[in-house]
Amino acid sequence: MGFSCGIVGLPNVGKSTLFNALTNAQNAKASNYAFCTIEPNKAIVEVSDARLYKVGKIENSKNIVPTQLNFIDIAGLVKGASKGEGLGNKFLGQIRQTAAIIHVVRCFEDDNVTHVEGSVDPIRDAEIIETELLLADLETLEKRHRKTEKGARSCDKTAKKELDLINRLLQHCNEGHRARTLPIHDADEKKILRSLHLLSSKPILYTANVDETEIMQDKRNNNVQTLFDFAEKEGNSAIRICASIEQEIAVLPEEEKELFLTEYNLPEPGLHKVIHAGFSLLGLHTFFTCGDKQVRAWTIPVGASAPKAAGEIHTDFERGFIKAEIFQYEDIIKYGSEKALSELGLIRQEGKQYTVKDGDCIFFKFNV
Repeated sequence: MGFSCGIVGLPNVGKSTLFNALTNAQNAKASNYAFCTIEPNKAIVEVSDARLYKVGKIENSKNIVPTQLNFIDIAGLVKGASKGEGLGNKFLGQIRQTAAIIHVVRCFEDDNVTHVEGSVDPIRDAEIIETELLLADLETLEKRHRKTEKGARSCDKTAKKELDLINRLLQHCNEGHRARTLPIHDADEKKILRSLHLLSSKPILYTANVDETEIMQDKRNNNVQTLFDFAEKEGNSAIRICASIEQEIAVLPEEEKELFLTEYNLPEPGLHKVIHAGFSLLGLHTFFTCGDKQVRAWTIPVGASAPKAAGEIHTDFERGFIKAEIFQYEDIIKYGSEKALSELGLIRQEGKQYTVKDGDCIFFKFNV
């Protein structure tokens, strides 16, 4: 498993161009007019991890399975989207189940590319989208409030706890604050918040879409820097990408991609940049399961216990967890085989309290 991202932004800011680049596809229309994207575009991409293939080679594995990333590109949002303006509100439900939001913001000047607001202003554009997500959440909360209130009247303790959280969220959001900034008191409230699928509770990766000249510069221009500062202030993250270049790179043969990246002073493709930023924003990392039949990558939250990691594979693994046999990626690369690791005492057994680390190679033992 990986994680899922909804791609949002104003119309005509390069969302679909970026989607095509990230997914190595050409199925999302990208044109110089608003509402070019009508139906949501969806794609699943593999998360490239060189470690996985190195372990697979050592294990002589017949099958190598990377973790995956899901992208959903919806129609551009405009002012009033939460009240039915434009097309975006129709598809907001498509991204409620995602783990994070990629917000594409135009940070380049080009008279030949129409801007729906008439000028380039990253902060204004970011706030328009944030406001629409917040207004959509208020509508969700009001509907849930009416439903939950009935249960609370019948002395349902769970409903009372949910109603209390909803009331706090309504006040918080009506004051213009994002749901993600509301203090959560305990695990039960955290679970309730997740069940609400509020758009403003999701972390946001702001993606500054720049031109070819800007992407080659080490220093950010004013438009980009203001967006990075805005993201940091909001407790989110930001990256800089030239969607048009990334789309060109995506269709090149593998042997030509490195030359193209070097020409534009790009250390890595945009997809890798999104993956790294997304993992960091969501607090995720990777462990591996290894064998001659299959080597596979799994994505889990940083701090997850061994049983929780086992549950990513199958709920029976978590329910009947006994112990985990673990060795480190660095060790198998250094010594070249599990046999060597065993002889050196580098394969250890861990119990339920063990916190899984990035790069752990794990064999779970369970009984159900």
